[in-house]
Amino acid sequence: MSGNNTVNSIFDIDLSPKPGKTYWADGNREWREKFIYFLLIDRFHDDLERAPEEKPNRQTGFGNADQLQRICGGTLSGITRHLDYIRDLGCTALWLSPVFQNNAFSYHGYAVENYLEVNRRFGTKKDLEELVEKAHDYDIKVFLDIVLHHSGDNWTYPGDEKYYYYQGAVFPFESWRSQNLPVPIELRNPELYWRKGQIRNFDAYPETREGDFANLKSYKNDASPEALLVQQILTKIHCYWIRETDIDGFRIDAVKHMGEETVSQFCSHVREYAYKLGKRNFFFFGEFVGPEEMYNRYIGPKTSVMVEDKAIYFGLNSVLDFPLYHILADVIRGVSKPQKLVERYESLRQGAMGRGEFGEFLVTFIDNHDQLGQVIKRRFGKETSENQVIAGIGFLLCALGTPCIYYGTEQGFDGSGEKDFNVREAMFSLEDPKVNALNKSCRIYQQIAALARLRKENAALRFGRMYMRKLSVDGKNFMLPTFEKCLLAFSRVLYDEEIVVAYNSSQDEYDEEYIRVDPLLNPQGSSLNFIYGQHGSVNVLLNEEGNKHFIKLKLEPGQFVVLTNKASSL
Repeated sequence: MSGNNTVNSIFDIDLSPKPGKTYWADGNREWREKFIYFLLIDRFHDDLERAPEEKPNRQTGFGNADQLQRICGGTLSGITRHLDYIRDLGCTALWLSPVFQNNAFSYHGYAVENYLEVNRRFGTKKDLEELVEKAHDYDIKVFLDIVLHHSGDNWTYPGDEKYYYYQGAVFPFESWRSQNLPVPIELRNPELYWRKGQIRNFDAYPETREGDFANLKSYKNDASPEALLVQQILTKIHCYWIRETDIDGFRIDAVKHMGEETVSQFCSHVREYAYKLGKRNFFFFGEFVGPEEMYNRYIGPKTSVMVEDKAIYFGLNSVLDFPLYHILADVIRGVSKPQKLVERYESLRQGAMGRGEFGEFLVTFIDNHDQLGQVIKRRFGKETSENQVIAGIGFLLCALGTPCIYYGTEQGFDGSGEKDFNVREAMFSLEDPKVNALNKSCRIYQQIAALARLRKENAALRFGRMYMRKLSVDGKNFMLPTFEKCLLAFSRVLYDEEIVVAYNSSQDEYDEEYIRVDPLLNPQGSSLNFIYGQHGSVNVLLNEEGNKHFIKLKLEPGQFVVLTNKASSL
């Protein structure tokens, strides 16, 4: 099959490596070293030549409520021309919202009707190839957001009425909405779909796996022959896009709505194909809104299952850390007590020790495009100071996990409202064809870039063990913080190096406290040097009993600092 020919069937797909093509591997770095930039293609940049108003102040995203419910006009080539903006922020991986051809009503990409074509509103397959190629030139990995649980609204129930899940009843199939869709044509088979109506309770099993996402139609995902056929089709489709565009990973939507075996087998088969192309570090992470004990079943060797050929299958490398997301933002804002944050990082530390090579670290974030269950959707920047935005991303960059930033956060976007479109603003003006918000002079952007460089230059911030640190106001009685507005501190320890990260969550008052440090690495009389947020150094002190080593910090309101005990890190 020629790369220029129309592909309508999985039998048209050629999965042999492209002649003369060397696929990009970048096998020397672990995924926990990456800094991910997530964007909605329709909202990042269009094809017009635009420029920002260069100023230090934060900016509000573009688009009113009416405009943000429709297509805004972002394109793949618009991203390609502005990859330097993402690179200079310090990001080393790019997560694209779904690129495949969608139902006409969909601007976000999660309503697929043709899996073998790029959404024409975004560009062409060639545009996607060029984006990935240039990203690789910038040492940036690229992965696609994909949907395995459901298709778009490609067929109707009787009378085109809304049907809702009811005790597992199967409803009649009426008709396809188009004579030519969905593609590949093998998906034009009503028996591949559950046909059980829309989900009412997203936490009820089996409803949450078998029901439709609103009007998006769910595929069978059990052990039936029809479900196995769906899996074979979807697996070959996504291998095709690796072959064609050289992408480096997939973010899988709605993971908890599929069984562990379905997810693990898909990941294993696609991972094996990537290996055949020489891509040895292909990354899978999932969207999973649920308890940690549940999503652990989807990660790595915990999902190994025995099948007919007795092979062992490995699932996701990681998932988005929604539990941290729901805690960290309010602690950074100083409106929530930090106990749950301390508990969350302790859970992450324990998980990192227990999951092994796969799933050692989760993808951490503080801002998101999809805020399920929240009555009012709000960006992290809503009613948040510049210092708080910087500290929030700084926390992600310095703590355990693979940090991910949501587009516009680096400019201080503050969208909010009752619907998700309110937090999906455009980064280019929808009225003025010459203006965008890609402002590298913005203080928030520059400080995030500085913290990203710090992370890149200091191995302890990428690989070090993490410990939340106890604090004291008198140098005698140490405890973990308990008040909403407080000083937060943690350490990353890597062999003989300790890096201390501290933040004053109060926006009104100075905070002066003692912070415990490792006594073996920091003897009395030694010092820790500031490498972010302040100049100079602080001495390591010893309590009267001689059994506690600590430093004394005085932080301004909202101040975020990083210190190291190694002069070579300066």
